[in-house]
Amino acid sequence: MTVTLSIASVTAHVFRYPLEQVVQTSFGVMADRPMVLVSVTDTSGETGWGEVWCNFPGVGAEHRARLVDSVLAPLLTGRSFDGAAAAFHHMTEATAVLAIQCAEPGPFAQAIAGLDTALWDLSGRLAGQPLWRLLGGREPTVPVYASGLNPTSPETLAARRFEEGYRAFKLKIGFGADRDIANLQALRSTLGPDARLMVDANQGWTLEQALHAAPMIERFDLDWLEEPLRADTPWSDWRTLRDATAIPLAAGENLMGDAAFDSALDASVLGVVQPDLAKWGGLTACLPLAGRILASGARYCPHYLGGGIGLLASAHLLAAAGGDGILEIDANPNPLRTLLCGPLGTIDNGRSVLTDESGLGVVPHLSDLEGFAVPHRW
Repeated sequence: MTVTLSIASVTAHVFRYPLEQVVQTSFGVMADRPMVLVSVTDTSGETGWGEVWCNFPGVGAEHRARLVDSVLAPLLTGRSFDGAAAAFHHMTEATAVLAIQCAEPGPFAQAIAGLDTALWDLSGRLAGQPLWRLLGGREPTVPVYASGLNPTSPETLAARRFEEGYRAFKLKIGFGADRDIANLQALRSTLGPDARLMVDANQGWTLEQALHAAPMIERFDLDWLEEPLRADTPWSDWRTLRDATAIPLAAGENLMGDAAFDSALDASVLGVVQPDLAKWGGLTACLPLAGRILASGARYCPHYLGGGIGLLASAHLLAAAGGDGILEIDANPNPLRTLLCGPLGTIDNGRSVLTDESGLGVVPHLSDLEGFAVPHRW
């Protein structure tokens, strides 16, 4: 269903939640949780909301919000589009040369992706349909897993999330074999043999290191091994690793563009493919991509680590795409997620159920976020 959009205004908002315990990865730490929300208001007065990926670098949130204000908002405001996809392609084509000129294809793609989500949310509200249904889905229930378990006592946080209804968990690894294995042993001991476990090396290994590490963790019955190699590593190296381990390989959050994803699918080395709709493509590009992933025989499991609006959009997309995928939900405390994620705050036996409310089903109340707001305009 195509909904005509007549854009009256576009606004960006930046928020930061300071962390008591930093998030650790193999390549660095996050001292706070940033969030860039974008709102797009139609001439009818209806507003849609989206979220822009902005986790790195530390100043990334303000930068991306300024891209929205100064470059992308003028491309939308005062124009009409025959659906959200038309607006997505207009923004992408109008900024293609500029993104090359300033060597920032990533930030441009992220800002466009967030606006695309807002345009789809707006479309759903105008059509009076939840996004999962507007996008062609039939079932609003989505499996979920608790992500972002740090290497320091991960079993403590995992146990709390298990009590909340989670039944699948992802541990960050790449901190040395002894520490990684001890953490996996602690998780298995705490959660039991039926809990589903995944691991994420965050691009932390060379091929030689991955070939050494993978056999040592196979005994933990892992659903997947995520980003054991850098995203720009040749697919021939990924194939070597795939052939050397029984653990399915996962990647995709650091791929950008249809050509990159199609190359990954053609290589047939990933058992799990994880595009991040807030980082590239939004709903417009990631829905057909999810279809291609499923057609290839791989699992579509959206990557996501941010605030509640992008998380909701990822859930609606997964519900629309179908398949046996599972939704990533950060296990660490973050009010920028919990204040906005609506039904995803309730987990029952590893699953959550989206509502029939129009669009994403949640309207952000900026007054609730006022304590986390930070300025980004000059």
